[in-house]
Amino acid sequence: MIPIALDPRFARLAVAGNGPLALRRFRALRAAGATDALLFSDAPDDEAVVEAGTALRRAMPGPDDLAVLHVLWIVDLPRDRAEALAAAARARHLLVNVEDVPPLCDFHSVAEVRRGDLLLTISTNGRAPGLAGVIRRNLELRYGPEWAGRVAEIGALREGWRREGVTMPEAAKRIATLASERNWLCDRVCDFTTPQSQS
Repeated sequence: MIPIALDPRFARLAVAGNGPLALRRFRALRAAGATDALLFSDAPDDEAVVEAGTALRRAMPGPDDLAVLHVLWIVDLPRDRAEALAAAARARHLLVNVEDVPPLCDFHSVAEVRRGDLLLTISTNGRAPGLAGVIRRNLELRYGPEWAGRVAEIGALREGWRREGVTMPEAAKRIATLASERNWLCDRVCDFTTPQSQS
């Protein structure tokens, strides 16, 4: 699998399905910034109706709907309906994920931890999603809410350094030194100032 981070401003995303898992996936897309994501459901419950609002389509996506989408998550549908919808979407060159059915997936959704602009992801290539969840919970403990501020601070410093003409290798060195001096990643003093550090 090839990991990417997809900017929802440039892709039309949708979830098709019924039930709490479909709504959970829709919520996750919204939380990631996909404010224009759609929820297709031919049997939406009251919670989905309220939460999706104008983004709810009370049917499964048809050919015209699929023609304008880029990525589709299919969730909480019987296998035969999911297969048919996945085939129709794929024929229109959409990327498709049928949740919990790896053979029908063009991509796998990763387990994630978000702390402001910091995004940590875990994937087991669809082989062991439960293990990915265990690792995610571990990362949530290790990387607490304070990391949102740390990333924002580093981002502001980098902008200033760019204006000053600081090179990328020098910026990387400064960031590594700061992280090491503040002991951000270890319970003991660590040295992150190796040449491989990235800015």
